[in-house]
Amino acid sequence: MIVDADRSGYFGASDTKYIVGKWTSRTFEKWWRVKQGIDEMNYKNDAMFAGTFYEHRILDSLEIPGMEKDKQVIQDRLRVNLDGNTKDCVYEVKTYRFEKGFRLSKGYQDQVWVQMYITGFRKSFVVAYGLQDEDYKNYYNDIDKKRLSLIPVEYNEEFINDCYIPRLAYLTECLKK
Repeated sequence: MIVDADRSGYFGASDTKYIVGKWTSRTFEKWWRVKQGIDEMNYKNDAMFAGTFYEHRILDSLEIPGMEKDKQVIQDRLRVNLDGNTKDCVYEVKTYRFEKGFRLSKGYQDQVWVQMYITGFRKSFVVAYGLQDEDYKNYYNDIDKKRLSLIPVEYNEEFINDCYIPRLAYLTECLKK
C-alpha cells in the first residue's frame, strides 16, 4: 500500500514498462518529468482505490506464516515497494473486475521480475483477486476465496541482465545529473 505519492528521484518496479520501453514517446517524456520532480502524477480512479484498500486483507486471506506487508527495498535509485513477501517469496496483489477475468500482462510480469531482482528471491506469485460491483462501493466486504488465484511467475534472468539492468543504469546516471 503506497502512502507517499512522490514518485520523483527513484524508479519503482511498476516503472519497468518505461525503463525498457520506447524513450522517444510523449508518454515517456511525461513519466521522465515526474521522475525529475518537474511534474507530479496524481491520477487516481475507483479501481486504484479499491485495490489499495483490499490489498492487506487479500494477503491476510492467504494465511501464509511469516507474511510481511509493505516492505520497501532500495538499491541506488531503484526503490521497490513489495505488497507482500516471506523470507524467500514475493507476492504482488492485482485486483481486476471479476466478470472480465484476469490476464497476466507483460507489464505485471516485468514488474515482478524486478521485484525478484532487487530482493534476490527466485519465487513469486501474482495474487489476483476479482472485484465485483459491490466491492467498489464498499471496501470492507469479506474476501471471497473463490475469486482469488495465485499465479506463479518464473524469474527471467535474461530480461533482467540483458534488457533491464543496462537501461536502468543509464537512466539512473541521467537522473543523478
